[in-house]
Amino acid sequence: MHSDEYAALDGTGLAELVARREVSPRELARAAAQAIEATNGSVNAVVETYPDRIDDLDEATLGDGPFRGVPFLIKDVGGHEQGRKIEFGSRLCAGMVGTIDTNFMQLLRKAGLNVIGRSNAPEFSIASSAENLLYGNTSTPWKEGFSAGGSTGGGAAAVAAGMVPVAHGSDIAGSIRIPAAWSGCIGLKPSRGMVSAGPAVDEAGFGMAMNFVQTKTMRDTAALMDCLAVTLPGDPFEVRRPDRPYRDFLKPPAKSLRIAWCHAPLIADTPVDPEVAAVTEATARQLEEAGYRVEYAVPPFDHVEATLVMLDYWFFGFDKRLEMYGERMGRAVGPDTVEPVVLKIYEMAKTLSPDRFMTAIAWMNQARRTLGAFFEKFDVLLTPTCALPAPRHGLYGLNIENMEAAEYLVYADGPVQFCFMYNVMGAPAISLPLAMHSSGLPIGIQFGARPQHDEALIAIGALMEDLMPWKGRVPPLGIG
Repeated sequence: MHSDEYAALDGTGLAELVARREVSPRELARAAAQAIEATNGSVNAVVETYPDRIDDLDEATLGDGPFRGVPFLIKDVGGHEQGRKIEFGSRLCAGMVGTIDTNFMQLLRKAGLNVIGRSNAPEFSIASSAENLLYGNTSTPWKEGFSAGGSTGGGAAAVAAGMVPVAHGSDIAGSIRIPAAWSGCIGLKPSRGMVSAGPAVDEAGFGMAMNFVQTKTMRDTAALMDCLAVTLPGDPFEVRRPDRPYRDFLKPPAKSLRIAWCHAPLIADTPVDPEVAAVTEATARQLEEAGYRVEYAVPPFDHVEATLVMLDYWFFGFDKRLEMYGERMGRAVGPDTVEPVVLKIYEMAKTLSPDRFMTAIAWMNQARRTLGAFFEKFDVLLTPTCALPAPRHGLYGLNIENMEAAEYLVYADGPVQFCFMYNVMGAPAISLPLAMHSSGLPIGIQFGARPQHDEALIAIGALMEDLMPWKGRVPPLGIG
């Protein structure tokens, strides 16, 4: 199979070829390997490939699900597979091997996906740009030297460049949606509890983090929700799901949908790029012309306060976690093993008390209630995904000297200020690649919905895929 033909198809299209026996899973794996070889030198999205899943693939080991044989990349943060490396983009964990399969990995296998390698991510998934000292920086396939986003930068860049049609992503503060916006693909963060985080933990990130995927078509997004949004034994709670498959929602939503839109900055002194703001407004007008009720409304969310509170929430126990990894790998936590900002966070984590953690939980409850009241008035909120297109490398990575933890997080959240509220709410949000910037970089537009109403975003995504199509865009560093 030629790489151009391979890269032009989404996961569903490739799986259909396999089902009709027009191509074998091994041939798809080899096409993916060729695509990676052709593009990864400039993009640096993939840090490892698995020969036993490519040329030496035993096709009998693949599941019989709807994505049988489709190549897939697992993120180097949270994608544990027994016997495979999981290094968290960190020199501290270099060479570390997973001891268990996560529930997510089991669901991938059942779907039939062929996990052929690992994608790049910032150290411990902390930054909004996939830059690290272990494997280097990942570029958006639209312009070398510019960020693919983070933390799922490797996965998003690989999908946008045509290396794989779908890839693993995880999102605790925008880490699926930010790279989707800066790399030019689709990134859905499902609602809290939609995708199992077991077996080692009940909920990743104290309920704020979700595993899912990066895609390039809404039909792949919907079909993978059907495969991966599954409650497994021992999960802490059941969540509301629609009474029919997510694939059935790939049609325009009802005209009664109440849509709010906003392009006002949520952090003072961090303006939205004029072209990004213009595309946001144009998207609202497109929906209005299509017959939907659209109203301008600013969500009640203090992003700076949220970021500062999250220091006490996210990083409570972070020091113990790093020390556990260090003990396991025979290394000490220090400047030779973790990046400067991570070292500052590690030192700050040592000062956190249970009282500060409990106060942060109380703040989260209040913020959820306030945002929940906003979403009683509206079904969907439309905003930019990011306040600006992809920045150059070196601005938002973790290799910045003499910056304290709180200072860094507030600074780094400026460009990505529209994402975090949905993690606080436990609500779904999706980034769609609706336009291109004059700089040649993609512009992502975000839609968010109420918790456990993920199907609303499948429907709105399908509508926008028709109204403002992105199919056929090929990045300069990609295949097509």
